[in-house]
Amino acid sequence: MNSIGYLGPKGSFTEAAAKALLPNHERIPFHSIPDSMDAVDEGEISAAVVPLENAIEGSVNVTLDYLIHHRRLNMSAEYTSPISQSLIINHSNDIMKEIEYIYSHPQAVAQCHHFIRKNYPYAEIKYMNSTAAAAKYVSEHPEECAAAIANELAAKEYRLSIVNSKINDYENNSTRFILLQKDDNDQKLIRSSEKQKYKTTLMVTLPSDYSGALHQVLSAFAWRKINLSKIESRPMKTSLGDYFFIIDVEMALDEVLLPGACDELKALGCGVSILGSYPCYEYINLPMTEKIK
Repeated sequence: MNSIGYLGPKGSFTEAAAKALLPNHERIPFHSIPDSMDAVDEGEISAAVVPLENAIEGSVNVTLDYLIHHRRLNMSAEYTSPISQSLIINHSNDIMKEIEYIYSHPQAVAQCHHFIRKNYPYAEIKYMNSTAAAAKYVSEHPEECAAAIANELAAKEYRLSIVNSKINDYENNSTRFILLQKDDNDQKLIRSSEKQKYKTTLMVTLPSDYSGALHQVLSAFAWRKINLSKIESRPMKTSLGDYFFIIDVEMALDEVLLPGACDELKALGCGVSILGSYPCYEYINLPMTEKIK
């Protein structure tokens, strides 16, 4: 089964990431991020690519929360891609006519907040499941004075005109995507080498009756000289004030250091789960011969 799911429809940033990671796999679009994760867990597809974090807007909470609370899948690879948003309209619309509606995903709208405020302050924002879904909607509703915020791939896919390119408020816009599989015993889909950069992602919960527990958690990594690239808290959804922590460690899972740190955390009464240990790729260093154009 060589199929990979992504947040659709065609032309989304997630499809581009899926193509970059696994160019020879059949790509299957899904209506939402949880839908694609469900399909992996139920065996309908071999893997799914989902957005995990944006450089401007931070973590994609629906991905993290669904992964933790509903579908505990294994993180198998990471792909970081530059993100460039465009304002696109239907060919049949007059480019000089005032845009009344702007359709896009909430993250994309937030990435272009200053552009919208400056150029289209009276346009009504309509949220969609993905930027590609917004582009598809605009293409199917030429009667509306509407635009979509999406990428150039979506404009091409749905035969739309680009009014403005690179409209995101910050130039360093990029998104981390993660490849999810059923478990770590699945066949490794991505090629890697000894020189490849790796991360290991942990989920840690703190004991409620231990003062200074978070400091002790960090100390378990610090004295072992293990570098953490990210630590983030999310609500446990049990009661106010209960959180779990997602920790990214800049190394592959080994046989000594990380297991030792995890054992120390468990001795403190912490809950520890390894969500994945995986190679990390960027647009410029993919090992495949085919890259996104």
